[in-house]
Amino acid sequence: MSNQELTTDKLLAIIKQGQEKNFPGVDLEDEELTHCHLEKINLAGANLVGTDFTESNLKGARFDGANLLGAKLHCGDLRANFLGANLMQADLSQADLRGANLRGANLMGAKLIHVSLAGAFLSGANLTGVNLQGVDLRGIDLRGANLNSANLKGASLVQADLQGASLNEANLEEADLRGANLSGANLSGANLLCAELEGVNMNGANLAQACIVGTSLASSPLL
Repeated sequence: MSNQELTTDKLLAIIKQGQEKNFPGVDLEDEELTHCHLEKINLAGANLVGTDFTESNLKGARFDGANLLGAKLHCGDLRANFLGANLMQADLSQADLRGANLRGANLMGAKLIHVSLAGAFLSGANLTGVNLQGVDLRGIDLRGANLNSANLKGASLVQADLQGASLNEANLEEADLRGANLSGANLSGANLLCAELEGVNMNGANLAQACIVGTSLASSPLL
């Protein structure tokens, strides 16, 4: 029986019981799947607008191309594949996204309070205006990501790869960027007040009107 032929209640029961893992393109808009063990479930391309996954284990799950607009994913294990997913306004607070694939994902307006993102892949992701204050982003892949107007105050970006990223008017005050790669990045109008920049690669970066007061530029290959 196809997913389309099942009633929503029966489909949810099958998902929660773990009887089946393959549900690409399924429509679960505004449904509740809280506190569930959904490891390695395939929800690629699914309609998950407003779906509640609070405190669910989604390790190894597939959400590539899924629409998770406004979804509730806080406190969950989200070490999963979100390639190209729409996570606009989704609640990811206190979620575990270590090593998650978020390449090309749209996270504009998402809640990322106390999220774990160490080692995650966010190249090409849209993080416009997101609040990542104090978040651990060590070694993260943010190549070509859009971080315009993002709040990264006090964030740890040690050894992060931000090559070609756009950080126009981003707040990087007191951020730790030691050893980070910012080559070709757009930092125009960014606030780098008292940021740690030792060993940063800023070759070809745009620092027009950026605030670099109180920064350490020792060993940084600036233009």
